Amino acid sequence: MSATPLTALPSFPSPPSFRGRVGGDARSGHYAVPRRYHLHLSLSCPRCLRIAVTHNLLGLDDILPVSLLPAVPDDPDGGHSALRPLYEASAHRYSGAATAPVLSDDWTGRIVSTHTPDILCDLALWFGGDGPSRPALYPHGANAEMEAIGRLCELGINEAAQRAGQPGADDAARAAALGSLLHALDALERRLTSQHYIVGGELSAADVQLWVALVRLDTVHRWHLDAAAVHRIADYPHLWAYARRLAAHPAFGSHLDLDGIASRHHAQCQGLEAAGAAVQIIDWAAQAPDRAMAPPG
Repeated sequence: MSATPLTALPSFPSPPSFRGRVGGDARSGHYAVPRRYHLHLSLSCPRCLRIAVTHNLLGLDDILPVSLLPAVPDDPDGGHSALRPLYEASAHRYSGAATAPVLSDDWTGRIVSTHTPDILCDLALWFGGDGPSRPALYPHGANAEMEAIGRLCELGINEAAQRAGQPGADDAARAAALGSLLHALDALERRLTSQHYIVGGELSAADVQLWVALVRLDTVHRWHLDAAAVHRIADYPHLWAYARRLAAHPAFGSHLDLDGIASRHHAQCQGLEAAGAAVQIIDWAAQAPDRAMAPPG
């Protein structure tokens, strides 16, 4: 471990609890109408990145507009000042952080949801359509399998990687966390030795979640791991080839704001840089196609 300060891991504010759902008819309160709703995303945020990729895969540019926010939140509480009017209109005397992602309703000027899984599901269910070029991101009969992949991403990759690089943790705790991370990567590697995508033969929402987790592992978490750990993480040829392949897909790589991810990480981190920071697993910039969404300067 070096003693270079870095400006442990980014601490993102927990999303406030706005859990409205888009439905199929007027009884839902928010029925699906083209251009009624609006997405507010910061591509440096992993939750927002999942939504941006899904929005592109479903071809929703003309149906559901997107506003991009700066990579680094500009409010002292970790929120975005541009979102504060929406939050204040949606909750009386709101005083929390105005964080992204947000799905808002232009008819009422209020927030529908800040809950990423609900937003993703509603985009696919009510706006995705049945066009031949639009993937079925939630394939029928695959719910249990996709939930298992989701747990591997959240617990086995994101949380385990964070604990493995946690400043102040003892060596045994960090080693145990690294073991959990490698166990998750082992399971994913085995699946990808015999199939093109992580759930069956078609692209699904599970691929979006896993790809974002792998991006975060290489662009954020490795900064706090030692070089030996990063070399072990990199030793999964099928998994990282899969990540490269998806990065070359316009719906994935064109939303990859590498400078924004780095800026957000440095702004919100208070830990120490470790030797693993110098061991890049993927040259993401070389894989990504031209950007479809350009973040604000």
